Amino acid sequence: MEFGVMMGILLDGLQLTVLIFFVTLLGALPLGVVVALARMSRFKPLSLVAQFYISILRGTPLMLQLMAIMFGPYYLFGLEMGTDWKFGACAIGFILNYAAYFAEIYRSGIQSIPRGQYEAASVLGYTKAQTFMKIVLPQVIKRILPAMGNEIITLVKDTSLAFVLGIMEMFNAAKALAAREVSMVPYAIAALIYWLFCLLIEFVMNKIEKRLDYYHD
Repeated sequence: MEFGVMMGILLDGLQLTVLIFFVTLLGALPLGVVVALARMSRFKPLSLVAQFYISILRGTPLMLQLMAIMFGPYYLFGLEMGTDWKFGACAIGFILNYAAYFAEIYRSGIQSIPRGQYEAASVLGYTKAQTFMKIVLPQVIKRILPAMGNEIITLVKDTSLAFVLGIMEMFNAAKALAAREVSMVPYAIAALIYWLFCLLIEFVMNKIEKRLDYYHD
């Protein structure tokens, strides 16, 4: 197979990889906030539900979660979801899984802010919303960026797990090409693309960290 044809197949797979990546971030980042707030809630039943959710999603393999969501509707309820369900199951699995990790990162960031800052803001006449948005949130973002960066880079690599659902993302495309050509070259090219993708994420995260350097601990 010509190199150009091989690259075309891998780049088609990359489009799905990138789509899974951004869909996961768009869903997991806000859901993680909701789960973190529920986890910190003084309403004990809500807090326990959030803790259980986090424990299950972080304590079981993502691959197993993807397969459970993919095949669960049929085995549990006899529902035929169709081929279009593959990407839906993949998106739901990734979003739910990464929301659990993001929630714990958010929680650690929020709880790291000294109580005195809330009290000082109250003395100055800030409302709770103003205190959170203008004082707490910028500091939380700065503190959690390194951990968030690590999780986002992990997400780039975890997109390869979509292959278990038969989604032809880049890893699955490389796997098929390697079997067809009896060659490690497709794997090497895919590895290079994953690495470049991760370098891009690191570059963006470093830029954001530098922009927030004026928020000192």
